[in-house]
This record gives sequence, structure tokens and C-alpha cells, in this order.
Amino acid sequence: MSSPNPHAFDTDTLSGMKPLRKAVYAIGSNLGDRLSNLQGAVDGIRDTPDVIVVDISSVYETKAVGGPEDSPDFLNMVIVAETTLEPRTLLERAMAIEDAYGRVREERHGPRTLDVDLIVVGDAVVNEPDLTLPHPFAHDRGFVLVPWAEVDSRGEIPGWGNVLERARQVDLAGVVRRNDLSVE
Repeated sequence: MSSPNPHAFDTDTLSGMKPLRKAVYAIGSNLGDRLSNLQGAVDGIRDTPDVIVVDISSVYETKAVGGPEDSPDFLNMVIVAETTLEPRTLLERAMAIEDAYGRVREERHGPRTLDVDLIVVGDAVVNEPDLTLPHPFAHDRGFVLVPWAEVDSRGEIPGWGNVLERARQVDLAGVVRRNDLSVE
């Protein structure tokens, strides 16, 4: 336990109580009304029981990564939340939000109305066929690191370190903050 309080107790030992953990989501859209899609994702995460949105980043515009060369540009942002939910539940909710916005999963890294990626949940490390934490590419992607560092410069990616330090180590060309766009 790291609390300076000599009377602190570990919430894991309390019957039925779960500790709050930080959950970070990266949100992106490059089809349809991109800004409305981002707002819908934020609203969907806010509406999730046992998830408290702590902060949302500015909106950034970036080139598509890894998909067809003619893919439209993305609008991206990051949400930092606190939750007692398990990673699997958070992933299922993220996928349900994507589905509500017409997400089609035909082509890997293809254009999409909405992408809601679960980046980290506390310090959890998960390697399952359909759930990997931390997100396997987050440590290398400027469109995740820059907005995350904006709202949580002390954020950590388990196994990779501080997000601000990681952002200084990757190519940030093409990650453009859109001061004319915002999400509430």
C-alpha cells in the first residue's frame, strides 16, 4: 500500500468493493460526421454505469495509419476515466458503442465511422485473442500519445512507461490539434 495514512486500508479486502482504476480510451472516426461520431462515443462512455469520465482531450486530425492509401483523415481524441469494471466489460461496451454508430469490421485498419479502443485499464496486462492490454500499438501512435499526454501527462503504459516521454520518441508528423473543433 502506498498511502501515507497509517490507518489506510486496501479496498480489495473489503467485501464486495472494488478499487477504482484508470481506463483510457482512444477514439477515432474517418467516415460520416466524424465530430458527431466522437461526441457519440464520449456520450456512450459517460452513460456507462460504473464509469466516470475524468477528462477528454482536444480533437486532433491525423492521416489514416495502416489502411488503404486513399483512406480519409481521422479525427482522434482520448478519454480518461475511472471505473470499477473489468477490462472485458469495458471492451464489450466499447464495441457496442462502435456498433451503434455503424462500425463495419470488414478490412483491418480500414475506414470506419467509429473506433473506440481500450488502451489501458490500471496496470492490467492481458493477452487474450480478442483483448490485449495495454493496447498493442498505443506506445507507437502519436494520435494516441499526444491527446493522452495533453490530459494526463503522468499517464503510464504498462511495460512502455510515461505517455509524454513516449510521445517524444515517436513520429508526430501529421498529428494536428483542431482548435476549431471540440467535444463536450
